[in-house]
Amino acid sequence: MKKTVYIFTDGELKRKDNTICLETSNGKKYLPVENVAEILVFGEVTVNKRFLEFLTQSEIILHFFNRYGYYVGSFYPREHLNSGYMILKQAEFYLDKEKRFVLAKKFVWGAIENIKKVLTYYQNRGKNLEEIIDKVNSISDGLVRCRNVDELMAIEGNVREQYYHAFDRILNKEHFIFEARTKRPPKNRLNALISFGNSLLYTTCLSEIYRTHLDPRIGFLHTTNFRRFSLNLDVAEIFKPIIVDRVIFNLVNKSIIKSQHFESKLDGIVLNEKGKQVFIKEFDEKLKTTLYHKRLKRKISYRSLIRLELYKIEKHLMGDEEYKPFISEW
Repeated sequence: MKKTVYIFTDGELKRKDNTICLETSNGKKYLPVENVAEILVFGEVTVNKRFLEFLTQSEIILHFFNRYGYYVGSFYPREHLNSGYMILKQAEFYLDKEKRFVLAKKFVWGAIENIKKVLTYYQNRGKNLEEIIDKVNSISDGLVRCRNVDELMAIEGNVREQYYHAFDRILNKEHFIFEARTKRPPKNRLNALISFGNSLLYTTCLSEIYRTHLDPRIGFLHTTNFRRFSLNLDVAEIFKPIIVDRVIFNLVNKSIIKSQHFESKLDGIVLNEKGKQVFIKEFDEKLKTTLYHKRLKRKISYRSLIRLELYKIEKHLMGDEEYKPFISEW
């Protein structure tokens, strides 16, 4: 199975025959191209046109992050599964307000239902979350009254605000207090973990979209405008609670991630290099974790779940089967 490669060192990425060569001050490392699905670069790495042509031929996506862990952009090779028909269907569903609204509502409903699953999971393990669960249920009842995408986004935002209040009760760690959601820069360690984890999930979803006939530029919940990609943001909403947030809870509750894994930068708090490596190791393991899928009657990984979600969206767009978002069954 092809794997994700993470690069933290500075150096140069080159093509060497039919392998990827990472040349650093400590020497050279070779990566067989047939084993690589995507490359995430966190160090200062240079590339040349010959190398990018090699990635295109090998259908490998290259994602770049800056030294603070913020997503910068991607080298998205020529789509090998490009489908004019699918692009037209995506545009049709986006331009038709009712069709777009139906899909957008499903993304929000899926995200909220998985948030409820996480809250119930920890409530059943002795965390005092009953009041928060009641508020989330009350807010989410408003979905039936929504009439446009902006109202959907408002409901989802209000649910997440309540959900984030649960983090302190779930974690109960003095060095990891939520306070309020802050971004660019995150103002505390917990926000730094959320932002970094979400960025990783966005790129994971983008890489999986590349393996389908879908175009990542046309989303439905997030507005398709001058931003490069939006469909990956839509799909990520469903999986944030059960992938990113569960990774965070595990890292903090088991004291795998600690205060020394952070540093003050840009008037905020970010993960240092060691902290990013610790997070990525746990995140990568989560994507590889398998669970039993009732419909397929076999175990599949969380990464495969994301791909399956995309196939379901394709079927919805083609009119084959109504899309139903994945809801965890803990």
